[in-house]
Amino acid sequence: MSRPKTAITPTREEDFSEWYQQVVKVGELAEHAPVRGCMVIKPWGYSIWENIQYILNKRFKATGHKNAYFPLFIPLSFLEKEAEHVEGFAKECAVVTHHRLEAKEGGGLQPAGELEEPLVVRPTSETIIGETFSKWVESYRDLPILINQWANVVRWEMRTRLFLRTAEFLWQEGHTAHETKEEALEETFQMLDIYCDFIENMLAMPLIRGAKTESERFPGAEETYTFELMMQDHKALQGGTSHFLGQKFAKASNIKFSDRNGNLSYAWTTSWAITTRLIGAMVMIHGDDDGFICPPRIAPEHLVIIPIVHKEEMREHVMTYCEKLAAELSTMRYGERDLEVTVDKRDLRGGEKSWSAIKKGMPLRLEVGPRDIDSDQLCLFRRTHGHKEVMKLSRAELLTKIIPILDEMQNEIFERARAFRDQRIKKIDTKDDFYAFFTPKNRNKPEIHGGFALAHWSGESAVEQQIKNDLNVTIRCIPLDHDGEEGKCIITGKPSKQRVLFAKAY
Repeated sequence: MSRPKTAITPTREEDFSEWYQQVVKVGELAEHAPVRGCMVIKPWGYSIWENIQYILNKRFKATGHKNAYFPLFIPLSFLEKEAEHVEGFAKECAVVTHHRLEAKEGGGLQPAGELEEPLVVRPTSETIIGETFSKWVESYRDLPILINQWANVVRWEMRTRLFLRTAEFLWQEGHTAHETKEEALEETFQMLDIYCDFIENMLAMPLIRGAKTESERFPGAEETYTFELMMQDHKALQGGTSHFLGQKFAKASNIKFSDRNGNLSYAWTTSWAITTRLIGAMVMIHGDDDGFICPPRIAPEHLVIIPIVHKEEMREHVMTYCEKLAAELSTMRYGERDLEVTVDKRDLRGGEKSWSAIKKGMPLRLEVGPRDIDSDQLCLFRRTHGHKEVMKLSRAELLTKIIPILDEMQNEIFERARAFRDQRIKKIDTKDDFYAFFTPKNRNKPEIHGGFALAHWSGESAVEQQIKNDLNVTIRCIPLDHDGEEGKCIITGKPSKQRVLFAKAY
């Protein structure tokens, strides 16, 4: 049987949505769970999440944050304390109303009793953490409180997609309380900076940072800051957020303290989060028609050694060589971790092992047979160069060049994604051009549209809603990095202080 031209069917161009689902599946990242809207994160996908945790944990702790854990169940009355917050999450909440199970006549089980107060399964933790902070804070000397939580959350989504939008997903959520507004704002921007540095340097995804409009803010926040990413179908995906909550949640949760003048004051709070959707973002930004391409700095394994043995009498010789080489390579450091090297000992043909590594996005694979050992010429394949391109290296060259090769690949992945994005960002100054930009030229492929538009906006929510209704396009953010160019709103002609970022989005 001849090999297919690509490992993934359909290709990105043929059906981007189905391509994504297939990459997640054949790349052994995740699969659908028996529970509707939920997913099983497989070992390769979960290892990526573990690496995200490991690296971000070090950054969080370096800035004084400590990890804690708070309940999965939140009393309904806690959410009701902050009206805007509960309204924003009401439609997404999963609610527990009964406890205990008992047998029912004719077989089966049924709930035995109703709870005195319904419990909401954690959609986010501002309210219950605020209640806890109110017990921890008495004086300005108790501040700041800098807490992070790694947890799962539940948001009752009707239309789900693996990693991007599921009823249950994993995340970290930071929550802090401060003595002054200035300290809280500094925290908000510090965490946004930590995220952005991590996303670009570790996950190789170019981003645009900015503030959300009032209609797009986190429910109850005074300001929400985001970083937006462009997928290969030209849509935007919100990568993470950092919220300045002001004193709203402190007042709702009664987080009060005796200030330096002996007066009672409310704390200033923040929250910030990233989720497992970052894994989906990497697939959609870096993947190709052969599968996932995992950036080396976040990859669970950097190199797989594939023994190629056609004669049984050579097996021990080849396997011993591969094991010793793997042990030697594993003593090295790459980035913030040990170099992760594995020998694929599965009872499969070499071609099957190679395609498995390709589809999972393994950065490097090394094919080693008796002739390679005898000639000291090893075949190294880079995932970024396609499955056929090979580098011939001696063992000594491999040991000295593998780290620079991984760094070169990391930079190549990032620059390729940045070039793709930058070619699809356009400054637009008229309504007609704007509508044309977001209207698909090929009606058979409606998912392939313009990209990111930088256009002037008057600041009116009615204009925002009109564009959303007409084109399903939203303001992704008001960029923090801008040239200060003033202009006129593309819809109303009213004055605008700067361009904002418009896109269709996930």
